[in-house]
Amino acid sequence: MLRRLHHEQPSSFAFTPANLAWAEAQITKFPVGRQASAIIPLLFRAQEQEGWLSKPAIEYVADMLGMPYIRALEVATFYFMFQLAPVGSVAHIQICGTTSCMICGSEDLIKVCKEKIAAHPFELSADGRFSWEEVECLGACANAPMAQIGKDYYEDLSEASLAKLIDDMAAGSAPRPGSQVGRFSSEPASGLTSLADSKGEREAANASVGTALAQADVVKKIDGTEVPLRAPWQMSGQHAPIGIMGVGQRPLSAVQQAAAAKAAAEAAAAAPAPAPVAAEAVAAEAGDGDDSVDESAGVKPAGLAAPREGRADDLKLIEGIGPVLEQRLNEWGIFHFDQIAAWGAEEIAFADANVPRFKGRCSRDKWVAQAKIIVTEGLERFLERAKTNDY
Repeated sequence: MLRRLHHEQPSSFAFTPANLAWAEAQITKFPVGRQASAIIPLLFRAQEQEGWLSKPAIEYVADMLGMPYIRALEVATFYFMFQLAPVGSVAHIQICGTTSCMICGSEDLIKVCKEKIAAHPFELSADGRFSWEEVECLGACANAPMAQIGKDYYEDLSEASLAKLIDDMAAGSAPRPGSQVGRFSSEPASGLTSLADSKGEREAANASVGTALAQADVVKKIDGTEVPLRAPWQMSGQHAPIGIMGVGQRPLSAVQQAAAAKAAAEAAAAAPAPAPVAAEAVAAEAGDGDDSVDESAGVKPAGLAAPREGRADDLKLIEGIGPVLEQRLNEWGIFHFDQIAAWGAEEIAFADANVPRFKGRCSRDKWVAQAKIIVTEGLERFLERAKTNDY
């Protein structure tokens, strides 16, 4: 079914202050670089605020998420839950027409909508206050036939009860959602057949109905002030940039470790031997800094007499290591990424104190973290993560 934006559009859209605070909190649910994942809840909140989803609303949400407009339009036009044309200002009634509801009388409910609202789906009533449509299964089959009006379910409907609901809403009252024949939830219509002993202990209405009645916002458009804003994920510390799992990173399986080691070995074998360091480059990097070694700082890393198989890794792939620092590391017998990856706090302290002109460079540029990624995830993955300094 082809879905298009409505031919008449408002000039602008903006969230209410409370809805804006809610939307900004939703965006923080997602890791850095994945904020666009919030598009569906934000589009739906825009629809809940206005009743339908206009072009300015879609573009407003796209701007919040840094998305091209066409991407937001793709989402809005794909999902049928988004209303792309104005609906009734009081209520838009969605009649379930799937098997259970059809067998139990949904066609009679549709007839009521045609008589009291408009002859065709999505048409506005004469006063513009109501509209209706037939939808697929809404998952309340035990309470068929039913309809969703706004955010609430109205179940066990009949022609008479639906007509009364429409009249009550038109009169400005907030009718009781849920079962219209007195059922608590989806127990047998004839009464409880199990757990009958607890009948007198339960609340007068189930949680969904009770909340709707307590807040008296049955068909009210959502402006964000209905309930206090809660964003517990902002305090959990669980979200982080893509690829980062923190200190408790999931350990690699034996198969993954073997694959990572093989990939690192292949990458090292394919890497060209380091080119001789030009004297000019050495001079430019080293300058006139102190070249002495402070043996008292930390522990000097264990080195090799020569590169394995006569081929050293290109340590300059690690951010912060240039020709001079690579030469210094080679003088210490450090030729390979896995040597740096194995350093502990003492070796890092030694490196921080003994790199020419750039004291603290090892810690500041996270050499060990970079080397570990190369060893465990492979050079290709490291280079990808290095684009965003994701170590």
